[in-house]
Amino acid sequence: MAKVILEKAKWDNLFSQLKSIAPECFNQEGDILNLIEGKWQKEGNLRPFNSSVDGTLLGHYPMLQKEDALQAVEYGKEDFNKWSKISLERRKEKVSSVVKEIEKHKELIALLLVWEIGKPYKQSLTGVERCIDGVYWYIENIDNMMDSRTPLGLISNIASWNYPLSVLVHACLVQVLCGSAVIAKTPTDGGLFALTLCFAIARRQDLPVSLLSGSGAVLSDALVAHPSIDCLSYVGGKSNGKRIANAVFNHKKRYMLEMEGINTYGVWNFTDWANLGKQIKSGFKYGKQRCTAYARFVVQRKLFPKFLDMYLPILKSLSYGNPVLVEEGSSVLPDYDFGPIINAKKVSDVNVMFNDALGKGAVALYQGILDSDLFLNKQDTSAYFAPSSVLNLPKNAMLYHNEPFAPLDSIVLVDSPEELVTEMNVSNGALVSSIACDNEIQARDLASQLRAYKVGINKMKSRGDKHQTFGGIGESWKGCFVGGEYLVKSVTNGPGRLHGNFDDYTLMPEQRD
Repeated sequence: MAKVILEKAKWDNLFSQLKSIAPECFNQEGDILNLIEGKWQKEGNLRPFNSSVDGTLLGHYPMLQKEDALQAVEYGKEDFNKWSKISLERRKEKVSSVVKEIEKHKELIALLLVWEIGKPYKQSLTGVERCIDGVYWYIENIDNMMDSRTPLGLISNIASWNYPLSVLVHACLVQVLCGSAVIAKTPTDGGLFALTLCFAIARRQDLPVSLLSGSGAVLSDALVAHPSIDCLSYVGGKSNGKRIANAVFNHKKRYMLEMEGINTYGVWNFTDWANLGKQIKSGFKYGKQRCTAYARFVVQRKLFPKFLDMYLPILKSLSYGNPVLVEEGSSVLPDYDFGPIINAKKVSDVNVMFNDALGKGAVALYQGILDSDLFLNKQDTSAYFAPSSVLNLPKNAMLYHNEPFAPLDSIVLVDSPEELVTEMNVSNGALVSSIACDNEIQARDLASQLRAYKVGINKMKSRGDKHQTFGGIGESWKGCFVGGEYLVKSVTNGPGRLHGNFDDYTLMPEQRD
């Protein structure tokens, strides 16, 4: 049966809905504007934005220059001075109104995200609902967490494209709830339209938020180094994170820098393959484009045949294709494990990693193929990468030291617990790791030696929501830990030390030992 784009999911229909709901965000030509000084203005230099789904031109990013960002930062500080004087009870009312309005449009936001970042609809909707539920939780619990604490100032938010709602919007709304003002940079690879709608809703309630588009290199002086920025929240790659860390160091301000690391799952003296298989299957959601995705499995050599019996059928069972295509007559979008990865350039980069590993001696354990029946005839599929896996990854391969951020696994075989720990700690810090081991005492001993913030025993770990804290060890994280009261403390002043990976200069004077 022929495949067609589901009518309600067609981009033109979604775009028309967005313009109807938030007309103030567009210029006369239909291009999105930036949110500066409390109003939507300045289209900047227009940069085409094509969807990874099939190459459709979605619109244009309104790329700003440094001077525009400086203007936004200076206004943001004034915004803070007014907002911080508003009572907590009133802030709760306004943020609650914003969340209710976002909830009203959650299906539209999820469909926008399908086209913007290629995430299948159900997973996109889950991300929107996590944002909504998470902010509601803070509204209900903020009184106790804000006890004796005062707002910090202007918070700059620079986040990656993969979780615009459950990470970026969630963080910004909690920061505003705490009495701070917010300035956020739109991720340059996706999230423009969904974020524009959310920030339009927030500004209508007079929340002190600004939303800017532009190159990180161009806007960095304003969004990172400007003296009016009191705290920086960053989620992204390690190379950019290191540059930002150096800039923040020189200006002595608070920061939360979440960076990549190779999250690993170690398998030692283990037999519960069905349980591990379920975890591995779920770990492929969104093509492993998550900061907590497990990119490497370190396996006891004698267990490898049984691991392989469990592992290969899972890779063969994964579903992936165009996330907005349905059979004629169907009204339900496909529930794929993943669609495209973020763009064609990323596919090219991952292919380079894959071929580099093979050229240096790794074995191609599995290499999936794209099923033409799951795409429109002659559609652009350059952003799709089929699941793949390599065995015996050599230490001089690019993939050995770099997170692929794609459905590309690496399997390393080891012969001793010491070797297992060494291979699992290869990136000098990770956000999450896990140990699969039948012996709980041995599992906890191995877990205690891993350089990861969260370590699971016979289960995968995630970023978590609401009261759960999140951070990293080593190169994967710098600055304040977040989540629950830690997030509130990171953007407020008050008694007690902040928790995290940082030097004493990041603490307020009353918080130093």
